[in-house]
Amino acid sequence: MIILGLFFSANGLSQQLETYIQEAEQNNPEISAFELRYELASEKVNEVNTLPDTEFSAGYFVSEPETRTGAQKARFSVRQMIPWFGTITARENYAASMADAEYIEIAVAKRKLALSVAQSYYRLYSLQERQEVLLENIELLEVYHELAINSLEVGSASAVDVLRLQMRQNELAQQKQTLEQEFDAERVNFNNLLNRREDMNVMVVDSMAIPQEEVLRDLSIAEVHPELLKFDRLYESVAEAELLNQKEALPKLGFGIDYIPVAERTDMIVDESGKDILMPMVSVSIPIFNNKYKSVSRQNEIKQQEIAAQRAERVNKLETLLAMALNNRASAKITANTFLRNIEQAKDAEEILVRSYETGTIDFNDVLDVQELQLKFQTGLIEAVKNYYQQTALVNYLTN
Repeated sequence: MIILGLFFSANGLSQQLETYIQEAEQNNPEISAFELRYELASEKVNEVNTLPDTEFSAGYFVSEPETRTGAQKARFSVRQMIPWFGTITARENYAASMADAEYIEIAVAKRKLALSVAQSYYRLYSLQERQEVLLENIELLEVYHELAINSLEVGSASAVDVLRLQMRQNELAQQKQTLEQEFDAERVNFNNLLNRREDMNVMVVDSMAIPQEEVLRDLSIAEVHPELLKFDRLYESVAEAELLNQKEALPKLGFGIDYIPVAERTDMIVDESGKDILMPMVSVSIPIFNNKYKSVSRQNEIKQQEIAAQRAERVNKLETLLAMALNNRASAKITANTFLRNIEQAKDAEEILVRSYETGTIDFNDVLDVQELQLKFQTGLIEAVKNYYQQTALVNYLTN
């Protein structure tokens, strides 16, 4: 039954797990936080698309300077500085590049969340199936227990055989209770990943099996993997920061106008007496001492070198993880096939013992040994299947 029960619909498992992953992405607070960070970074594009503050000033001449056309009464001024052509665009591009880097963080978080949900799901499957196997073995021991009592009545078994079978049943019952506790704890973890009530039920497939034929495809680290795209976007943002720095190092232009009201002369008649003064102004701010901008350029160059080194290091780690995951998945498949063969042989041994009982020569020590081996193989098979799919989830995380 354990062998036949391992065959399942891969599409059903995929759809069920995908539904849970989608629910986790919609409800997970960490992803919501990353989305808000991206929204905040995107809004900064509007923040930098502005000119410096316009300056207004007003002054009153306490001692009025006399001019030919009259005394100057006050001065009103307005000034507006304008960065060099293209500087605002450079600021927008830099802010947009930082927003792109934040967007990649969302993709990374979703991938990691999907991996965590999948691996927790497979742990739940393992704990559930191990409970079912223990229950089957407890029921099988109950059958042997009845056989032992019957043998005891006819003198072909001892009371010790009956007690050993009872103690083995108690031991398996204790293991099943422990697994129930572990299942409840893992269910809490799973529901927390989906950000829902901890006591909500989780639907887990009844059986899973390792496919004998693998789908052949290129299993290498994807160049568009979000963890690598993150470094690419950061590298690009530093490049945009350098373009902005170069624009900031250029002169800044200023435009303004002064208005000076002039009092009309009363002591003499003068042409244009009392005519107000209107004086347009143009100014240029030149960064003569530009060591600051040179230092920023050097810092940006160092940052790009650092990001390139970090990306190379991350590629190496991801490739190592992929190699280990592929190796562990292949080992799990080999282990599962071995356990399948051992389970078949254990079933054959069980049938031989049953036939021995019919002849009155059953050895209940052999019964316990075979049952213990059978449970070991069944549990090992379940763990191998779990490991196979956990490693497959990791492979998909790294290569898709």
